[in-house]
Amino acid sequence: MIIQDIEFQLKDGRNALIRSPRAEDIQGVLDYLYISAGETDFILRYPEECSQYTPEGEKALFDRVNKSDNEVMLVCLVEGKVAGNCHIAWSKQLKTRHRASVGIALLKEFWNQGIGTRLFQELIRIAEENEHILQMELDYVEGNSRARALYEKMGFRITGMKPNAIRLKDGTLLNEYSMIREIKR
Repeated sequence: MIIQDIEFQLKDGRNALIRSPRAEDIQGVLDYLYISAGETDFILRYPEECSQYTPEGEKALFDRVNKSDNEVMLVCLVEGKVAGNCHIAWSKQLKTRHRASVGIALLKEFWNQGIGTRLFQELIRIAEENEHILQMELDYVEGNSRARALYEKMGFRITGMKPNAIRLKDGTLLNEYSMIREIKR
């Protein structure tokens, strides 16, 4: 599904653009995936695992998502650079189509600029416009207090915990927390 472009201003005054991904974003998204994977332990991949992502694979992903009627991917561009992205998807099956799964990540250099909030506002709008979606769902990794604060600000609450769900290279085990945001109609 393709959304209408959204222009907004960052806290530092720079202009930003949120839109559906395009072919010209492929290299920027590949760079973003690699860089973001090395900036924090809270993303579920390491930089060396990003070799699985290829220009052809990203093009196929963009094409599939943009043509889909049950998922949306958004990229945020700041001065032409991919600052982050987010995704929302929901099932077509009757028993689970009321649940939308969401994910989001930003490059560290763009943290604290209002991008996460603005991306979530758009994800919430998409969910609210779908008559079937009753809740948005996401997971976050133990210790990611910045993400948790954003999610709670956007109306999510913790609903469960998966113990030792994440194992870092040094052997550290981290819990993963599930959160939901109910859609008010």
